[in-house]
Amino acid sequence: MKLKNVCAFGDSVMKGIVIDKENSPANGIKYKISDKGFARCCCSKLNISIDNFARFGGVVSQGVALVKRYIDRIKKSDFVLFEYGGNDCDYNWAAISDNPSGMHQPNTPIPQFVSYYSSIIDSVREAGGNPVLLSLPVLDPHRFFAHVTRGLNADNVLRWLGGSVMSIDRWHSRYNMEIFRLGADKRVPVIDITSVFLERKDYSNYICDDGIHPNEKGHELIEGAILGYVNGKVK
Repeated sequence: MKLKNVCAFGDSVMKGIVIDKENSPANGIKYKISDKGFARCCCSKLNISIDNFARFGGVVSQGVALVKRYIDRIKKSDFVLFEYGGNDCDYNWAAISDNPSGMHQPNTPIPQFVSYYSSIIDSVREAGGNPVLLSLPVLDPHRFFAHVTRGLNADNVLRWLGGSVMSIDRWHSRYNMEIFRLGADKRVPVIDITSVFLERKDYSNYICDDGIHPNEKGHELIEGAILGYVNGKVK
């Protein structure tokens, strides 16, 4: 099978967003779309085109609407890549800072996350498309905590987390487990872009200062994982 075109849906990781260090203010962060984003580089090396509908801040419920909107493009694609979960498992940290004793829900609770993702898979298949899921890249919980609590009451947030920033990492991993489980239950391929980070003792060097976005070196790791999968599966 010779690949010609893929569609991609997801969040800022799929979009190729990294921190723009040169133009970031001293007390903040500015982002940019990197020319070295894994989606763009993979398609360049495979000599195929890509319709990348990923959105900064994207969550899986938005993916449901986007798949419906671009269903005609999906029908013309060889594969449809999805990368959701990083924002779905995130919280309103300002609300937690203000009320650390309260009950707080993630952007997309796990039951809804699974339901929305299942709906996406079903919609793509009904259109004759071939869905492929990406697992989540790792995060650096210490950097991420420092990033999301900037200007907030970090002590309150840490108290809500149970006293350890590693709670963020465990919760993030919980969503990653659901992605692999979805792949098994729905018989959809899952490309593991998690392990290529975990295999490295210094994996934090492949993550931006915000603790959540892979940097350009990280995108190169993801690129390698995807190309390895494609070269092994597509003849």
